[in-house]
Amino acid sequence: MKSKVVLIKCESYDREEVSLAVKRGISLLGGIKRFIKKGEKILLKPNFLSGKPPENCVTTHPEVFRAVAEICFKAGVSLIYGDSPGRQKPLRVAEKSGIAAIAREFKIPIADFERGEVQHFSSGHQNKQFTIANGILGSDGFISLPKLKTHNLTRITGAVKNQFGCIPGFLKAEFHVKLPAVSDFSKMLVDLNLFLKSRFYVMDAVQAMEGNGPGNGKPYRLNLLMFSDDPVAIDSVACKILNIKPERVLTNLYGEEFGLGKMSLEDIEILGDDISNFYAHDFDVQRGPEIESNKAWKFRFLKNLISNKPVIDPDKCDRCGVCIEQCPVEPKALNWSDGVGRSIPRYDYKKCIRCFCCQEICPSGAIIIKFPILRRLIDLISS
Repeated sequence: MKSKVVLIKCESYDREEVSLAVKRGISLLGGIKRFIKKGEKILLKPNFLSGKPPENCVTTHPEVFRAVAEICFKAGVSLIYGDSPGRQKPLRVAEKSGIAAIAREFKIPIADFERGEVQHFSSGHQNKQFTIANGILGSDGFISLPKLKTHNLTRITGAVKNQFGCIPGFLKAEFHVKLPAVSDFSKMLVDLNLFLKSRFYVMDAVQAMEGNGPGNGKPYRLNLLMFSDDPVAIDSVACKILNIKPERVLTNLYGEEFGLGKMSLEDIEILGDDISNFYAHDFDVQRGPEIESNKAWKFRFLKNLISNKPVIDPDKCDRCGVCIEQCPVEPKALNWSDGVGRSIPRYDYKKCIRCFCCQEICPSGAIIIKFPILRRLIDLISS
């Protein structure tokens, strides 16, 4: 049986337009009652990377959250919401993103995503254990509301990666240290999704993020909302729209291999509006082949010649030290140049595992990714 992905044109975040688009999208998936039952406690799981206003495209837009909440309430369920940001308190991010205001209006309480409990997963292909946020564990099920953005480790962050926020924030960095190779990190994300099993996904791509994502890129208007109960299929269709080979997003590749969902477009039925309305082949995203410099010895030897690396723009750096704090390796891969915190931090690339946590969390957008000439040539030849 083919997986279904619904594409609905939505040209703005106008409340009525978003509401109509969400109603149409869920209807084409079979209706809300296919996914939730009256009396259940359902958690809405947006993307809460960091506390920035919705126009920055860092978090799921509050009008998408509102539209899904309204449909769920009409179906007779109770709602909670939450996510685990990289370093800030969830409620602070919810306030900055505009979602907390919507939640107060509908009297939706925020769930506990700061603490969690260890859960065993014997069916995991690579990972047999996760610490899952109490908010997820205290619900009957959840609906995932990802934001489509670029990501320097996994290329895009969409439906599959959104569930990484179900792990309490202080624990997420451990996975980057334990699983520095993007293939292993991607397998972990697939196992996490197999364990959690979101009811369905509504991806906010009315304005996506290109370039220096997931926290400091540029808004890109796709005018699109995407719907599916298959996270691999929805991410693979997003890849088609952005002109990326779906298998180069390794959560798609392993997602299909491990049985999470369908990657091949031949196995996906696209409903709603024509996909050609949304093609964005000029979208700024990594499209070249994956080269795992942390894994194979022959690539480790050439690491600095072929690996993308984080670089600090001294004109933008405000010396806050968040990048140093966020670096998951010990000893740190970057530190104060003068040792006391008055200078621009400096990288030791021999220690850097290219997890890009520093770039992802930088509040001033001072950390960019440098692409070596050899890597650019490889990407150009193979794209």
